[in-house]
Amino acid sequence: MRYLTIVRHAKASPPLPMGLDFDRVLSGRGRRQCKELRAWAKDPEALGAYGPVSALVSSAARTRETYERSFEGTSWIAAHEFRKSLYYGSREVTGEDLLDELIEFDPGTTSLAIIGHNPSMHELAVLLASEVPSSLRSRGYELGGAYVFELDEGQLLARRRYELVARFIPD
Repeated sequence: MRYLTIVRHAKASPPLPMGLDFDRVLSGRGRRQCKELRAWAKDPEALGAYGPVSALVSSAARTRETYERSFEGTSWIAAHEFRKSLYYGSREVTGEDLLDELIEFDPGTTSLAIIGHNPSMHELAVLLASEVPSSLRSRGYELGGAYVFELDEGQLLARRRYELVARFIPD
């Protein structure tokens, strides 16, 4: 079985005066959220059960840092690629745009993950969910949240609905 895990970056610090949104790093809370994500990724009874994954990661500082602190060096990651095209700050990136990137990236041999920004991550989850969970309807896509969808066995990711099988939301 293959899976798609959609991860929103952990809590970021506010931008520095005259700083760029792209360069924002994680806050103390964000670093703590990454510790929880990392523990789940290393646990074969938690997020670790849904890997190994090939991951697409936004190249913005907070998403790179979320990837590095949460997943780098774990057996949950088989491969990764940083892409600026996933960053919402310089242009509008829709859930459809992310799906296009994932379809093009899908190696067909591992599960998939994407680490990015809202509102794109929320749009992607809603676009793919066969049933949108109440947590996404009421609170939106929580910082550091990881939602796992089951993909069709033996088939590449496609434009269709998938069953949500797990979610991991750090404090």
